[in-house]
Amino acid sequence: MKFPVQTSPHVEAPSSVADVMTVVLWALVPGTVAAIWLLGWGVLFNVALAVGAAWLAEALMLWLRARPSKPALTDRSVLITGWILALCLPNLAPWWLPVVGAVFAVVVAKQLYGGIGYNLFNPAMVGYVVLLVSFPEAMTRWGAPVEGGAASLSLAEAAQWTFLGVLPGATAFDALSQATPLDQWRMVVTQGGDITGASIWQGGAWSVWLNLAFLAGGAWMLYRGAIRWHIPVAMVAGVLLTAGLLWGIDPERFADPLFHLVGGGVIFGALFVATDPVTASTTPRGRLVFGFGIGVLAVLIRSFGNYPDGVAFAILLMNLAVPLIDYYTQPPVFGRKGRSGNGTEGR
Repeated sequence: MKFPVQTSPHVEAPSSVADVMTVVLWALVPGTVAAIWLLGWGVLFNVALAVGAAWLAEALMLWLRARPSKPALTDRSVLITGWILALCLPNLAPWWLPVVGAVFAVVVAKQLYGGIGYNLFNPAMVGYVVLLVSFPEAMTRWGAPVEGGAASLSLAEAAQWTFLGVLPGATAFDALSQATPLDQWRMVVTQGGDITGASIWQGGAWSVWLNLAFLAGGAWMLYRGAIRWHIPVAMVAGVLLTAGLLWGIDPERFADPLFHLVGGGVIFGALFVATDPVTASTTPRGRLVFGFGIGVLAVLIRSFGNYPDGVAFAILLMNLAVPLIDYYTQPPVFGRKGRSGNGTEGR
């Protein structure tokens, strides 16, 4: 039997690792451009340094492991690791921060597990968490967006700060730095303040526009078939439900659901990190459980933990649960009862 040939407007999903990674790279462009526009040239330096360090670390590890380098270095997956890590770092980070994070992500979280397809944890998030725990001061160097902050530094001035730690003229670091929306919220809560009526638009509207740019890139990936809808939708649902319950219980202490959704890395994490095909759940129901669990854990860590944004920690914790989730969410084999391969067929 011959099937009819499909013509446009049908969209073909990417058919190889390199094809998928190319789609993801293009999807990262809108958010990256928005981040540079809103937060300054430091974002560009972070991306260049992290991507370059990740690629070199991959090449070195493949050589040490006597593995063929061309397939791994040309499938663009290592570029995604460095790029995603860079977008999680503060815009006033010193040059060594993205380098150390990228090298750790590739060497320890990826290559020591066997390379692409074998790592248990998302490499970019491992690198980020290691930096967050090891260098907390450097990871708080966020510059104020757009007006009068880090974005006002020229390309040359931003390079001088990134590589030499020197600001132009008599400019003080305090004049450039500003707490993120999540940091501001945490500061008020830990000091016993009342956040009732606080809005994401008060000093944090830039994060809304940044998230919209990443959302546009995510829509492109969904359209091209590079990712599926299950994990992003489930993760957002987990965030909104958990944040809504806490906010309803005590609005003076807990932030509203909209704040949690766009005040940090939820959108970016849901679309570009949690959907990693290697470390995420692989079954349809499992993806829903995986994404929802990340959303719930992210809000709980933000609300009760020691770190303002818990998305990275939540993703790594749910990476641990992926084998168990996949085991219990396997679809049954056609014509049999129970999950395939678990000894319950025919019961």
